Parts: sequence; C-alpha cells; structure tokens
Amino acid sequence: YEPIKAGSIDGTDVVPHDHAISRAEVSKTLRKYDSERDAKVLGDPERTLFVGRLPFSCQEANLHQIFSRYGRLARLRIIRDVVTGQSKGYAFVEFEHERDAREAWRDRIECEGRLLLVEFERERMMSGWIPRRLGGGLGGKKESGQLRFGGRDRPFKKP
Repeated sequence: YEPIKAGSIDGTDVVPHDHAISRAEVSKTLRKYDSERDAKVLGDPERTLFVGRLPFSCQEANLHQIFSRYGRLARLRIIRDVVTGQSKGYAFVEFEHERDAREAWRDRIECEGRLLLVEFERERMMSGWIPRRLGGGLGGKKESGQLRFGGRDRPFKKP
C-alpha cells in the first residue's frame, strides 16, 4: 500500500496531495514511543486510572478526596504544562488494590460539578498504543494508526 499513489487519480503522483498523508509519512519515520523508557510512567497499569475532563482549577487535594472514597491511593498526578505549571485537564490515579480501581472506573465521578472521564491507563495495557501528543489516542485521527476510535462514554458510530 502506497498512500500517495492510492490518493492519486492516475496512480502517478509522487508528492502527497493532502496534509494527512504528509503527517502519516512523518509519523512512520519518528522514533516509536516506548513507555518503558519514560521515567514519568510509574506504577502498575492494572491499578492506574486515566482521569480526563478535569476542571483546570482542580487540585491534587480535590482529586485525592474524590478518589480515596474507593480505596487507598498509591499515587496521584495531575499532568501540568512544563512552562506555565497550569493543569492540562487530565490526571493519573493509582490505587493500592486493583478492585478499588475497578470500582472507581464503574462509577460516575464529578469534580466541581463536571462529569469526569475515567478510563484505565492504555499506554501499557494496549499493545501499539501511541500517546495523543505523538498523534495517537482515541481521538479518531486515522493517520495515528490506532485500531479503534471513540471510547466507553462516546462509542464509535457508523456515519
């Protein structure tokens, strides 16, 4: 399969005809992401939850209070911008026991009146997972190479 020729009318094009093909070609040449070499990725993926759609004003203490209802926490980290220190709107919560993580995953959780997206960490659970910052995620970008689009709360629907 050659994407440049596949998008060509007569199959003779040698230059990408749109930006999606250019991004896909560049992503092939980039170094593949390896979570094992990332020093910021800690803990057991079976007990770690991804928490998204956080209000930017939410602090670690707020999240600790919310998630400690389900069990003891081993680690909690709100992801922040390295320059400004502002929250990026998501966090990782690791529980001491897997059953507590599953209980929190099943429940509808709100923070400051906002419904949170709670999913298991995919980075080390799904083979071939690519972080969103490298063009992956469940955002529906076909050039990311991900196998599925959508998520538990917003499943993929045929057009």
